[in-house]
Amino acid sequence: MEDNASCLRFAEGHSNVLRDYGVTKVTSAKNDWINNPDVYVVIVESPDGKITYGGERIHVANGVNPLPIETAIGVVDAGIYDLVAKYVPGRTGELCGLWNSKAIAGHGISVLLSKIGVALSRRLQLGSLFVLCAPYTVAMTQMCGFEIETSIGNQGTFYYPKLDLIATSLMIKDVANIPTADPEIKNEILSYSSSGKLHTREKGPKGELDVELNLIIQKNVNVNNS
Repeated sequence: MEDNASCLRFAEGHSNVLRDYGVTKVTSAKNDWINNPDVYVVIVESPDGKITYGGERIHVANGVNPLPIETAIGVVDAGIYDLVAKYVPGRTGELCGLWNSKAIAGHGISVLLSKIGVALSRRLQLGSLFVLCAPYTVAMTQMCGFEIETSIGNQGTFYYPKLDLIATSLMIKDVANIPTADPEIKNEILSYSSSGKLHTREKGPKGELDVELNLIIQKNVNVNNS
């Protein structure tokens, strides 16, 4: 079952966070993904569902809708199109739109979302996964098994979404085994992807949060490439 109301809450929260940081032109923040059947949304919300604190999306490449990373950097390096196409036969996608509100900043939610993104990709049976990161999130994604993709841009970096900001392209080329992930984080990712529902306690510099995870996919997954 698709949940358009949750998608809209996610989109509004993401736009608000970007606006707070003075960023208005991010391809992953455009809302046309809501009509894409191959987009899966994770949201972090209060127990009563009234407050949305953050989230992320997984876009599965379908040969029709370009991945956000293609739209974002294709204008400066067309090599991204061939790179994505190379991994489409093995089923690829992108983790994007990751955000959390200032209300829970510093409580480890961004790291948790990164782990959940990889876990969800495993549940979606993706072979590989792309991500485009701001400098302060590169190390976080590397702990989850992403590696800088140096074949595009300037050794994997681009000026995006503004000329004074740098973004880095990274990939997991083996989502099933995530061989380069930090061992402790890898175990967490494997637990999340196999359990679907569980409880975790996340720690950050500003404190801890109890989180109930639910990674049950709310629609059928088509593993055949179109």
